Amino acid sequence: MTSPASLNRLKTIEGHLRGIIRMVEEDAYCIDVIRQIQAVQAALNKVSGQILEDHLNSCVITAVQGDDPRERERVLKEISEVFEMSTRV
Repeated sequence: MTSPASLNRLKTIEGHLRGIIRMVEEDAYCIDVIRQIQAVQAALNKVSGQILEDHLNSCVITAVQGDDPRERERVLKEISEVFEMSTRV
C-alpha cells in the first residue's frame, strides 16, 4: 500500500515535470532544463525508495512470516528483480 506522502510527492513531481515541458516549449537554456530533469530524477528516486520501504514493511514481512513457501519465494524474487533493475539504470 502506498502512503499518502508518496502520492503527494508524486503529484508534486508531476507538476515539476509540467514545468520542464513548458521550459522546453519556451526554448529555455539547455543546462537549466537538464538541472530540472535531474531534480525530478532525484525526487523519483526518493519516492521509489519510500514505496519500496513501505512494501518491505508490509507485504514482504507478511509473506516471510506466512506459511506458504511459494509466496515467500515469489516476494523475495520480486525484490531481487527490482534491485537488479535499479542497478541497470
